Amino acid sequence: MSLVFILLIISYLLGSIPTSYIMGKLVRNIDIREHGSGNVGATNSLRVLGTKIGIFTLIIDVAKGALAVLFAKLIIEQPSNLLLVFSGLLAIIGHIFTIFLKFKGGKGVATSAGVFLILTPLATGITLLIFVITVWISKYVSLGSLLAALTLFIVELIININNHFADIELLIFILIIAIFIFIRHKANISRLLDGNENKLKF
Repeated sequence: MSLVFILLIISYLLGSIPTSYIMGKLVRNIDIREHGSGNVGATNSLRVLGTKIGIFTLIIDVAKGALAVLFAKLIIEQPSNLLLVFSGLLAIIGHIFTIFLKFKGGKGVATSAGVFLILTPLATGITLLIFVITVWISKYVSLGSLLAALTLFIVELIININNHFADIELLIFILIIAIFIFIRHKANISRLLDGNENKLKF
């Protein structure tokens, strides 16, 4: 149990690493929370710090989620699906409520992608394709994130129906994260409906 507890703490701390904040300080000597949307996620990093730093931030944020689940597989012998889910969940919570920035972090999309890339690669691959196509056509990262969350749940639901809900824990986990992503994008949804959401310039 002590090993499991340590693993979950590591997952949270790993997710808590505020990549865009660190890059803002290192590259521009700025607090990214005072620029752009004020968010410490990869999208704001892309807008404020430029394409290269933004993509680097995105990769690291995705890696945080993936590593949290991979560590669980490496540290715990034959980990249960529930343990893997909790490891991923704590990484996502760490990103959204980072202990290093007074529990105010990003929206959790990139880190969630990393978690699900390991837990359900097929569903995540389809989801990432939908995200890329949506953002490429609409230029709205928020719309891509919302459709991605919805797509991931639908695809995983189909997978669970086909395997008689053998991965019900994962399906519930995805539903919770999808709902949370929609809640975190409440302001973005309002701006999308009003037609004044910020577009991403490639």
